[in-house]
Amino acid sequence: MAGFGDPHMESVDAAGLRLGIVGSRWHADLIDHMIERAQVAAKECGVTDVYVARVAGAVELPVLAQALARKYDAVVALGVVIKGETQHFEYVCDSVTTGLTRVALDEGTPVGHGVLTVHSLGQARDRAGLEDSIEDKGWATTIAVLNAALELRAVNN
Repeated sequence: MAGFGDPHMESVDAAGLRLGIVGSRWHADLIDHMIERAQVAAKECGVTDVYVARVAGAVELPVLAQALARKYDAVVALGVVIKGETQHFEYVCDSVTTGLTRVALDEGTPVGHGVLTVHSLGQARDRAGLEDSIEDKGWATTIAVLNAALELRAVNN
């Protein structure tokens, strides 16, 4: 984790925006908590229309993110990918990142990349927003994507 340059974003007034959240089922205990933190962030920002979907793994996140991007003002994608001993980690991380970026650009909808790509379960726990975590990616990703949706709306009006 770099740890430097964090913008320390605060909640924004996103009342009236609609948010889609998609999380993978791998490492469900962490993802459940990250989804909960994303929902808390949305509520703090005044978002009342929140839809949550679950998919099997990280590779499936982009296709659900695309479906959500067609109906919602912003999308948060949450997952955990832990490096193992094979190249699979690199393929999954590249596929997810490319897919989520493509969805955001193709649909013109902000998509928050809250997929933890880490070397250990401990690193994932450190970022999942648990009581002893040093980061809260569910919350931070949601604030960032709602901020982007508000900025996009301002540019387009």
